[in-house]
Amino acid sequence: MKSAGPLIPGRAGHFCVSPVPLHKQDGTLRQQNEAQQWTMVNFLKKWQAELRMTFTGHPQSTPDWVLRLAEGNDPGYHLPGSAVWAVHGSMSTIIAGIRVLLMQSLHPGALAGVYDHSGFKRDPLGRLANTIRWIFTVSYGSMDAAHTATHFVRRVHDSVKGNYVDAQGQTREYSANDPELLRWVHVAYADSFVTAHRIWGGAVPGGADAYIREWAQAGRLMGVEDPPLSLAEVTAEMDQWYASGHLRADERLRETIEFIRYPPLKASLQPGYRILFAAAVASLEPRYRELLGLEKARIGPIPLPAILAARVVLAVVRLTLGRSGPSEQAARKRLRRLGYEA
Repeated sequence: MKSAGPLIPGRAGHFCVSPVPLHKQDGTLRQQNEAQQWTMVNFLKKWQAELRMTFTGHPQSTPDWVLRLAEGNDPGYHLPGSAVWAVHGSMSTIIAGIRVLLMQSLHPGALAGVYDHSGFKRDPLGRLANTIRWIFTVSYGSMDAAHTATHFVRRVHDSVKGNYVDAQGQTREYSANDPELLRWVHVAYADSFVTAHRIWGGAVPGGADAYIREWAQAGRLMGVEDPPLSLAEVTAEMDQWYASGHLRADERLRETIEFIRYPPLKASLQPGYRILFAAAVASLEPRYRELLGLEKARIGPIPLPAILAARVVLAVVRLTLGRSGPSEQAARKRLRRLGYEA
């Protein structure tokens, strides 16, 4: 005897027998669920490849420079449990990166170096990948690796020279290794990464002061003399930079902001990036938003919840990329080889 289907609601509250047997309905639902799961897995894999391509220039395999972080015979400047590992292992670094690009561009000397010599328009993802490579090598690599990576950057900077018009209208010479510009880049970086992590990251061992104190070593490697060692010192220096009148907006800045707002990303990444850009803008102090000519995202008079929406986007990115990045994994492998707990 064939089994009847289950009772299902009919008209006027009456129940009737479904013409599809229960076991067939279960099979159909299972197939639908499996198809949906397969579609989601494929989407996440594609998104993962596009994210990796964006951050490292390699859609599938781990870059060789990341694998080499497992090499070396010293523990490096930063260990598991450090403030640097906590901050740089967080998804908040994505928004921090957007924020620091906006902030650093406010100094016309720093902007001139990028605008005149960098391939940020011709190859923006390549420039991003190189920046990430230096940050992660100093964060997770051996001391030798950190010195080698920094030496390479400073050697590239040797040829980055030119002239720019300062905020007072005077023409000035600049060099990417100029102590003043190096200091601005370092302080703006520390300010942005601390701010972004406070909003979107987790706890930091020792708090913001520990991160700034630890990351000061990166500043020293780059040639920054007496870098700030606490949040109070970073805040004081940011105030001094603002009061000095060195920061300014011009046509180059507006053009650069437009490029940062609408970078040439894959179509699948653009909606999420727009949210992260809006969140980075929302995290800026009002005085810097005014200098940059930016406003918080809104629809008419209604402000958009960019900071909350960014949490959702970062959670999806974390789900896609995993909780532990390949740079951290390579560092732990080196540390275990050297006898450290990792």
